[in-house]
Amino acid sequence: MTNATDTLLSLELPGVPKLRSGKVRELFDLGDRYLMVASDRISAFDVIMPNGIPRKGEVLTQISHFWFEKFSTLVPNHLLVGANDPLPPQLQPFAAQIACRSMIVKKAQPLAVECIVRGYLAGSGWKEYQKSRTVCGQLLPAGLQESSELPEPIFTPSTKAETGHDENIPFAEAQKILGADLANQARDLSLKIYREARAYARQRGIIIADTKFEFGVFEGKLILIDEVLTPDSSRFWPADQYAPGKSQPSYDKQFVRDYLETLDWDKTPPGPRLPEEVVAKTTAKYLEAYERLTGRTL
Repeated sequence: MTNATDTLLSLELPGVPKLRSGKVRELFDLGDRYLMVASDRISAFDVIMPNGIPRKGEVLTQISHFWFEKFSTLVPNHLLVGANDPLPPQLQPFAAQIACRSMIVKKAQPLAVECIVRGYLAGSGWKEYQKSRTVCGQLLPAGLQESSELPEPIFTPSTKAETGHDENIPFAEAQKILGADLANQARDLSLKIYREARAYARQRGIIIADTKFEFGVFEGKLILIDEVLTPDSSRFWPADQYAPGKSQPSYDKQFVRDYLETLDWDKTPPGPRLPEEVVAKTTAKYLEAYERLTGRTL
């Protein structure tokens, strides 16, 4: 369904089997490959809002394409078709709906663990640090503030939840779930990609405070899959406004969260409709993140 503001909230492609709808993405089966389409749905506090953010799906997809291409020599990934390549004939009839928001990818087997890297103290990490000076059980130096840069980036895996919150787990637990060799590979690659991306983004005026990577196994090898280093899978902060000791402005759904916090809403479905002003500001932030990172205009 596309509404008057050209926001893609749901998608059916007649003749192309849909495997599932996630919070944001629709996954279709093309036989020997998958089609992933990023909608404009937005969730906050694990609830999908009734109206979406125009162009959000395009931004997520095109930022992912950018990073996949940039890091293609660092780590193999699941892309089979480039950002500017034409859609295959069977998808041409749907080009107007999916052209800028789709990825055609390998059928990898996703790891059962989320690969999270934190370079700064924020979110659930900050809450845990205040209680125990740890993040996901890893002891950190005393005296850090909210949003402080960590001495070194840390790898903090979590389980995957189909609904509700993922659960942080110790690395030893990730090794049990994945096997030591695969877990070690995923950790080392996650830290390597994060460090490279953080250095690049900093030159473009963005701090990547933390991020979540997804890996899968394809033909016996670990590859990078799903989305990469987007405002949905990462905390992006404007570098020129960075000041530790408080929460930071960000390039994601901050306007949505801030608005929802002003409501008498218990954070359970259904979510409230977002006002046009909040929607417009959020679209602008997503587009700005894309332009800053890539140097291109969508």
